[in-house]
Amino acid sequence: MTLLRMEEITKVFPGVRANDGISFDLQAGEIHALVGENGAGKTTLMKILYGLYKPDSGNIYLNDQPIAIKNPRDAINQGIGMVHQHFMLVPVFSVLENIILGRETHTAGVLQLQKPTEEIGSIMQANGLMVDLSARVEDIPVGLQQRVEILKILYRGAEILVFDEPTAVLTPQEVDELFKTFRMMKEQGKGIIFISHKLDEVLDIADRITVIRRGQVIQTLERREATKPLIAELMVGKPVLLKVDKEPPSPKQVILQVKNLTILSTHGQRVLDNINLTVRAGEIYGIAGVEGNGQTELIQAIAYKSKPETGDVLLEGQSVLNWDVRSRRERGIGHIPEDRHRFGLLLPFSLADNIVLGRHHLDPFVKGSQWIDSKKVRSYARDTIEAYDVRTPSEMTPAHALSGGNQQKAIIAREMNFEPKLLVAAQPTRGVDIGATEFVYKQLILARDRGKAVLLISADLDEILSLADRIGVIFKGAIIHEFKQGEATKEKVGLYMTGERESA
Repeated sequence: MTLLRMEEITKVFPGVRANDGISFDLQAGEIHALVGENGAGKTTLMKILYGLYKPDSGNIYLNDQPIAIKNPRDAINQGIGMVHQHFMLVPVFSVLENIILGRETHTAGVLQLQKPTEEIGSIMQANGLMVDLSARVEDIPVGLQQRVEILKILYRGAEILVFDEPTAVLTPQEVDELFKTFRMMKEQGKGIIFISHKLDEVLDIADRITVIRRGQVIQTLERREATKPLIAELMVGKPVLLKVDKEPPSPKQVILQVKNLTILSTHGQRVLDNINLTVRAGEIYGIAGVEGNGQTELIQAIAYKSKPETGDVLLEGQSVLNWDVRSRRERGIGHIPEDRHRFGLLLPFSLADNIVLGRHHLDPFVKGSQWIDSKKVRSYARDTIEAYDVRTPSEMTPAHALSGGNQQKAIIAREMNFEPKLLVAAQPTRGVDIGATEFVYKQLILARDRGKAVLLISADLDEILSLADRIGVIFKGAIIHEFKQGEATKEKVGLYMTGERESA
């Protein structure tokens, strides 16, 4: 039975046709994956379904009846729920309070909790979503917070559930648990729309797969006819190299040494707890862990400036703690930041300005002692854009006008061109499509093979396993285990990421 039909949906933003006559349907008891590059139109289509956008044309049918969805409340009332990538929870509220928020029941002005508690308990049992209803949301791990989001929409009677990149912050074990829940909901006749860029997971869980490219449906595949290379080619429009091809590492001298590093938060809590690690020239050292376990503070201590409680950070044996950011860059620390918009680019500035950023005050970009030579900047930028295949109308195009993948290419080009001794790559493929991901992987391996030390921090465990020569697992601010080349598996690393195994 067809639960949902979206027919000829078109949505145009200034200069962009985000959805161009898209038709899409969802069956009862089906998991339907929606895949495509960044900017392909997936999220726009789902925001239309959820009432966040209004389509310029097209129709939506629920159980073969036309419906109008003006806002999220309309969507919820029609049995449509959406779990966003960034959770919509109140951290200081309990799990129960978050679930019933907006659907509370009162008697004579007194909040009633017994009946909702019983109803939510039944939903948890039916869907494998067990969580302590009395716990405060801020005190439970990310995987359980996601369960709360799912319980919220099930409590409101959702029959159609949209999941936008739901596995991005989960360990492998948590992904397995989530997919068990998907299958249980499928057995109940619910329809699930699964948006993901992780094609292995798509092939594992989806019944059908719809590929969108440049605002149009390219093809809908039955699972039995779908393969990873085929989906990738349909997404990008050309064959994509999916396997990371690299030679064994040839590590040499120690470039980065982190010694007994402890950093306290503003509240006096240990966000880094006596961390020790080394990265050598000619190797990629990967930091695996669920986000929020000290990765950001470690990056700041190396690439920026922070005041540790104890310990040191050494670059080729010299402490960097008293160096400012400019000194660190000039002495050989390159950085691909985890948030390219906040820390990687000056978005209103031209691509040319961004490509020389951090070296703009040095030869050959200055005239005399103070004036920037714009001709040399532009010439250098054009050469760099061509070498790194940055897609842009001009080197003078503002950085904000580029796609996410091309913004990331520009950052990588800048950092690689200045030949760092140490490259700190934080979430290097976050928010970029499969084509740009292939480019990023090649550049990180190239940096390693040129003798650079690469510190890779990523929440994507597949990425860590594909690229890293050694892996350290961070949990609650400490490196609790280190895997040598060839020792790590997804399951083993995942157990350490959740703290279920202590350091051996």
